[in-house]
Amino acid sequence: MFKNVGANWALNALQILVLLKLAPFVVDTLGRAQNGVWVTIVSLTGVLSLLVVGVPMASVRFVAEHVAKKDLARANAAVSTCLGICIGLGVAALVAGSFLFAFFELVYLHGPQGADLSPEAIQGARIALAVVVIQVAMGFAMRLPYGIFDAHQDFVVRNAIMAGELFLRLALTLVLRAWKASLPALAIVQVACMFFEFALAIVVLHRRHPGIRFGLASFDRSLVRGILGFSVFAMLLNVGNLLAFRSDALVIGARLDAAQVTFFDMGNKFFDPMTGLLIAVGAVVMPMTAKLHATGEREELRRMFLKWSKISLSIVLLIGTYLLVLGPEFLGAWAGPDFVGPSGGVLQVLMASFLFYLPVRGVALPVLLGLGKPKVPGLALLAMGLVNLALSLVLVRPLGILGVALGTAVPNVLFAGTLLALACRELEIPVSRYFGYVAVRASLGAILPLSLLLFLKHGLHVTGFVPLVAAGLASVLVFAVAWVGFVYRNDPHLDLRAEIGRAWPALARRRAP
Repeated sequence: MFKNVGANWALNALQILVLLKLAPFVVDTLGRAQNGVWVTIVSLTGVLSLLVVGVPMASVRFVAEHVAKKDLARANAAVSTCLGICIGLGVAALVAGSFLFAFFELVYLHGPQGADLSPEAIQGARIALAVVVIQVAMGFAMRLPYGIFDAHQDFVVRNAIMAGELFLRLALTLVLRAWKASLPALAIVQVACMFFEFALAIVVLHRRHPGIRFGLASFDRSLVRGILGFSVFAMLLNVGNLLAFRSDALVIGARLDAAQVTFFDMGNKFFDPMTGLLIAVGAVVMPMTAKLHATGEREELRRMFLKWSKISLSIVLLIGTYLLVLGPEFLGAWAGPDFVGPSGGVLQVLMASFLFYLPVRGVALPVLLGLGKPKVPGLALLAMGLVNLALSLVLVRPLGILGVALGTAVPNVLFAGTLLALACRELEIPVSRYFGYVAVRASLGAILPLSLLLFLKHGLHVTGFVPLVAAGLASVLVFAVAWVGFVYRNDPHLDLRAEIGRAWPALARRRAP
């Protein structure tokens, strides 16, 4: 598992580096108002992704189950059936996109957000929305090959393909400044990258897994009900996720000016890659859970759940302590001093809640899905999203974007508690055992690096991009010492000190002449 998760983390690191380059570049190139419109378009078209009703997630589970049983015929039937469903849903998404276009025109282009835009920018926004709608609809089927790679736990190759798409997107976006910095051009870049990614994925899929047929030849009507039955509750996860993390820009855009969307988005910018780090764990955990469940290895499943929950919490603490303490200063050095106050407050409020949410999202949720238990997680995430939307609508007027951040933070914590209790019950692990193993040492181990960061902030008053990066590296070093010397010392599932002791002689022999 470490190899696959490590490959996912390598991709996440690359995504973060691309984000650090592209985010301020796009804001600077388009301007805050047009960037706010772009964020709104991305959030709004995210609604269309709900129409896929969780079929890609279902494909991972169904294909992984048949791969574990070495039943190639049923695996191909699952692939073909999922592809047929995705094509039909993509057509429905195009139809729904026309209604979405009318909504965007009425609420946003003729609302507070459109007041700051020139007629040319408004026309560009219309074109960009149409292009993104087409991209989302086609993406239903075109992203399905990744479900096949995930089911085979072929994450290294999958991530290499996604890395190629990242480099292409970076290059094409940078060309925007020399060509034409506009919303339609930005949308066209997304479409071009998607076609490149799909074509490469199909070629690699045929070479890596020649027995798998990506087509409709093995479509099996008898599988439709089972796939959709799982997918409906998986869709609720998507609905809840959309309401929780994609509706904020819509609420702000409808109630405040377009620039406020950009301020919120910059404060929220780090959480997509952070979530990606934990989803990288979940992407491996879910098919592994399906495999262990199918083969009856219950104790190994419990061991995996506890070990990776502790690893996930450790990662969140590593990044989270830095963002809580020096996050606003980093935003100022990275994106500009205007972002320190409004965006920095959003960053700190959200980060406090993600300390609870992310470890559960990364491990407990995919374990439940791998067990074929999507119902309660789906309903819980839907409730989380609805509470988020309601609180954000109530708090946006009196508190501005900070109120929207609070509206997101509170449901995050409630969802984490609910899902953790459910996962522990399904695996027959007492919650007290979970906290005793996962949280106690990891939290105590974070005290020393947290103290260092507070000293750097309030004692040395660290400012500037390079000193802030150096502060982050120092924090990572202190965390590493704490993990090896205390948090994972004599750990029953992952003893870092013992692992290093076993790996060091082999490494020394490789370096020897």
